[in-house]
Amino acid sequence: MEVEIEIYDKREHSTTRLYVEQIADNKFRMLDNDIFNFRLTLGTEFETIINNEGKHQIVKITKESEYITRCFFLSPEYKESDYRLLGDELTKRGGFWQVDFGGIATANFPKGFEFDIDRLASDLNLSWTEIGDDE
Repeated sequence: MEVEIEIYDKREHSTTRLYVEQIADNKFRMLDNDIFNFRLTLGTEFETIINNEGKHQIVKITKESEYITRCFFLSPEYKESDYRLLGDELTKRGGFWQVDFGGIATANFPKGFEFDIDRLASDLNLSWTEIGDDE
């Protein structure tokens, strides 16, 4: 069942709203990617407790995502639609592509994805800057 929950991140002292699949009373599966928390990507499962403010707080990740996740700043030289070919191709092959704030793309690649996404972008003369996880 898809639900919206508020997750309090103790490390960042911030709260975000996520749409997740509820798989048990306090267990959830990510349906997309949290743009601010690189641990919460498509397919990640986690358990929560309800804190004193009534918000969910993650106590443990119970299953890591089976996808390889990469995040990019899209170049302002191109429209989001210019990148759609890449996103559509990824989706056709079992991956997932989302764009947030009109310029931040997160791509989830199934293991064994047969295309080199960097080379494909280069062949299409598209450019981006990869965002890395500092942890």
